[in-house]
Formats: sequence, structure tokens, C-alpha cells
Amino acid sequence: MISLFGPALAAGFVITVVEMTEVVALVFALTADQRGIAHGAAGALLGILVVAAIAFTFGAVLTALPKSELLGAAAVTLAGFGIFLFPSTLRSYRWAVHGSGPPAGPSRSIVPFAGGFAVGAVESTEVVVVLLALTAAGYGPSALLGAIAAGAVLAVATLAVHQQIRRIKVPWLKWGATSMLFAFAVFWGGEALGGSWPGGELFLLPLFLVALLAVRLAIAVGLRGAVRGSGAGPAP
Repeated sequence: MISLFGPALAAGFVITVVEMTEVVALVFALTADQRGIAHGAAGALLGILVVAAIAFTFGAVLTALPKSELLGAAAVTLAGFGIFLFPSTLRSYRWAVHGSGPPAGPSRSIVPFAGGFAVGAVESTEVVVVLLALTAAGYGPSALLGAIAAGAVLAVATLAVHQQIRRIKVPWLKWGATSMLFAFAVFWGGEALGGSWPGGELFLLPLFLVALLAVRLAIAVGLRGAVRGSGAGPAP
């Protein structure tokens, strides 16, 4: 019979919920103009599975990898995704002004898939590092059970509310997605440079708010430039 250690089980549960909630939020945002969350979810799931497979195969090596290099690569990747996604965000606002919606098609499916993969891999790496540390201390079964329970709870919650989330207007979700990418890029970039954010991951909230303001300003500038280029008057 497996003996469970409460603190290790709780640690595995909490770290998994915290990190995987970030993955779920980004997947919803990145798939705002898709017919479903399949592409983003598939990318995130693949990223998680890849990291899990590496952890099971090279667990000791994984804990020795420099976290700063991993986070630095993730920051650059997500900043690039943010820059790549911004024109699509701007187009969604233009389509909204003209009373039509952006067509969902497979040509853009690579963006949510790649974004989902990046965030899924990074966040699951942080979970794996904690689980491996608890395993090294002799509490592996408890930590793993906590992580599995957290995954199950989060999956059920996501299935229960995903239709409500997807009813939010596409331009708003695209705006949130672009802002979230930049917020994560800045946060992980700061950690990669050896910095420490006040309040830890809670500092993502003010970073996200600043990113929302900056991206919305860029959208307003882009819309004004498009109106001037077309010779039309400003939209009401």
C-alpha cells in the first residue's frame, strides 16, 4: 500500500493548478478566431507530453538544465508570437468595425498551435522540476497523485466553462491574447536575466494590464492609420 504524505500531495496539486491555469488561459486567448480550441490545446498538450517524456527519461539531467536559458528562449519566442499576432488582432478590429467577422481557417492554425506548445512546455517544465525535487526527497507518489488530481480538476473546469469563454467577442480575445504574450515574454525575460519580480507570479497581473494598455494604444494608432489611408471618416 502506498503511503501518502499530505504536504507533498498538496504541493503537487497547487503547483500544477497554478502553472496549468496559465496554459489554459493562453490557449483560449490564442484560439479566439478559430472554430474551436483544438489547435491551441493540441499544441499545449504536445508541449506538456514532450516535457513529461523528457522528465521520465532524463529526470536528473532536466533538473540540472539552466532555468534562465529555458526562460530566455521562451521570452523571445512569445515576444515573436506577439509581434506576429498583432496584425491579426488589428484585422479583427477592422472587421468588427465593418460588421463582419474574421474567417477561421487552417492557414492560421500554426499560430495557436505553436503558442500553445511553447507555453505548455515551459509551464510543465516548472511543474516537473518541483515534482522531481519532491521525488528526490522520497515523496514521489504523493506529489504525482497531487499533480494528477489537479490536472483532472482543471480539465473538468475547462470543459464546463469553455463555451461561455468563447462567447466573448473575437477582437477582445485577440487583444487579450496579444497582451498576454507580451506580458509573459517580459516576465520570463526578467527572470532569465536573473531579476526577481515583486510578489512572484502575481506580478503578471500588472504586467498584463500594462500590456493591455500598450496594445490597445497600438490598435488605435493602426485603425487611425487605416482610416487615413482609405480616405474614409473615422468609425463611430
